Amino acid sequence: MAPTTEVPRRVEWNGKQVPVYPMQTVDFSAILSQEPAEIEKLLQCCKDEGFFYLDLNNVDGRRFIDDHQELLKLMHRFFESPLEVKNEYGLISPHLGYEPIGSRNGVLEHTRDGYEMVKVSRDEIQRESPTIPRNIKNSTDLKILENAISGNNIMSKAILAALSTAFGLTGASRFENLHRNHRPSTSTLSMMHYIPSNPAKDGNVGHQKHTDISSLTVLFTEQWGLQIRPPGTKEFGFVEPKKGQAIINVGDSLRFASGHVFQSCIHRVVPYNYEEHRYSVAYFLRAEDETMFQDSEGRYVTSRQWHDEKFMAFLASPADQANAPSSLLLGGMQEEETDVYGLPKSMPVVAAETAKNPAVEVAAVEVSA
Repeated sequence: MAPTTEVPRRVEWNGKQVPVYPMQTVDFSAILSQEPAEIEKLLQCCKDEGFFYLDLNNVDGRRFIDDHQELLKLMHRFFESPLEVKNEYGLISPHLGYEPIGSRNGVLEHTRDGYEMVKVSRDEIQRESPTIPRNIKNSTDLKILENAISGNNIMSKAILAALSTAFGLTGASRFENLHRNHRPSTSTLSMMHYIPSNPAKDGNVGHQKHTDISSLTVLFTEQWGLQIRPPGTKEFGFVEPKKGQAIINVGDSLRFASGHVFQSCIHRVVPYNYEEHRYSVAYFLRAEDETMFQDSEGRYVTSRQWHDEKFMAFLASPADQANAPSSLLLGGMQEEETDVYGLPKSMPVVAAETAKNPAVEVAAVEVSA
């Protein structure tokens, strides 16, 4: 299957005409059945672009859509709580806890990020008494979180199994055997709330460009704002949210595990409707902590080492980030020219003040989508 060649339509954003990139759609039921044509489509998506829609509008996928709707209700209750209640939870580890607005750099120069996030790891939800924010720790909420984590894990493992088959992998070399459920990992469910913001004047804007630390990311979003820069393109463009479909992207670890055959698409989040609150959920499936990969610099690193190095790089100052190797910040993916939508602008007062007084300590931030 050839890469998508459809000419993208364009929409106006921030005073410019921005493309809306088309993406392939993979059917979840067909992946479960290991149907050869669908597996081949999946393989080519990962080789050519690193992003695709996963269609869940079928008997096998609808339960995951329902689970997401219940999770959205929980998220609203959590994020509408007073800040002091959310801060009680704090950041327990890079993949568990609460991260307030302005914790790291924003999507444009001289801005801080424009979202808050609460993270619950797969390892944590399985504990007899998991560490969860008190305002969402009743038995009903715990079940909602467990269903969401379990469902996303099932979807991502089904994709891994299909890719292993497509790659001709057998036994212990199969991708899913690097992600065994009983082994420690940093796999986590990240729930994000983006505040209304205007990129022309506000100091807290979006989510900076990155590739994901994960092997696979399962993203649920019903609102515009995600932008991607597919391999070989020269500008960021939007991804259209589609009803009943998750957005899947290949992360750094699976790219490394594939021998750098798979692509890991560079992406970011911007405010599309400047007046709306945006909510999204990303499940980051990550390899077992001790899994060894060869990164884009030829180094042999464990999954946990790569995770820890990368989130520290994303916490760095803009100057330090500019000096960091792109093989770390962007997972070794190359940009062909300067991002035409990230041009310098005057520094907002809010951003300047936030930069002087960052919201969280350096030891506790993770990259998300």
